Amino acid sequence: MTELWNGLVKAVELIISLDPEVMQIAGRSLMIAVSSTVIGSVICIPVASIIHFNRFRGKRFLVSLIQTFYSVPTVVIGLFVFVFLSNTGPLGGLGFLHTPVAIVIGQVILITPILLGLTISALSGVDRAILDTARSLGASGLQMAVLVVKEARFAVVAAVIMGFGRAISELGISLMVGGNIRGFTRVITTAISLETSKGDIELAMALGIILIFIALVVNIVMNRIQQR
Repeated sequence: MTELWNGLVKAVELIISLDPEVMQIAGRSLMIAVSSTVIGSVICIPVASIIHFNRFRGKRFLVSLIQTFYSVPTVVIGLFVFVFLSNTGPLGGLGFLHTPVAIVIGQVILITPILLGLTISALSGVDRAILDTARSLGASGLQMAVLVVKEARFAVVAAVIMGFGRAISELGISLMVGGNIRGFTRVITTAISLETSKGDIELAMALGIILIFIALVVNIVMNRIQQR
């Protein structure tokens, strides 16, 4: 118990003193997670709108399939990304393996089902009376789509924040395709795993506290959005 308390005290000291290594790892984690979330949102919100506003055969099955992948294991995605980006893979010539770009690619794939599924659900929750009114006023298909997205904007933002939370807390992808290279691809989760195995509990706890703080901020923002 004493060791745990001492580790916690030391971890707080590292955070308060803005330890360069801790800040570097935390900053890199945020940069990668934010990049993944922005890229995923730019891709998934329009695709989710297309799925929602169009009737086609197999739509229900597609939505169910998307929702099934909400909890896909990160190591599975890491494995497929590794195979594609390795020297013998189809994209090996790009040299992305063991770089932040590889982690971003993996995280975008990871959060895509969440962004798609939750955005579709958000758009489905908009009152049909709004669509009927817009249609009666002569709105085009694009105008109605923009109107619905605008009405569902808080739920869509909540979906984006959920995607960010999933990205910044994953471990398997960052470890498998990032390589956990110090000063280059080491992020909070991989650093916690490494430092714990090395016995450096203080640094691991400091990074854990930062990760918990980020998760707390994400949850507070989500609650405020849901209240609105």
